[in-house]
Amino acid sequence: MTESEQPKKTSMANAAKALLAKKKEQQGQGKQGFHGDQSTKALRSQNNKKPNNQRRRTGGS
Repeated sequence: MTESEQPKKTSMANAAKALLAKKKEQQGQGKQGFHGDQSTKALRSQNNKKPNNQRRRTGGS
């Protein structure tokens, strides 16, 4: 038996790198999943602080 006939053993790091490369390649081909392409997502306002309504809830002072 030579080395080419034996099944290859890959480490977790190599398997993760291969999986990531495969995923990147699919994204490059335009095969996005449920979320689609997020690089062209419209910007949203980050001003989302709600006013303090404690006085209204407690009936004022």
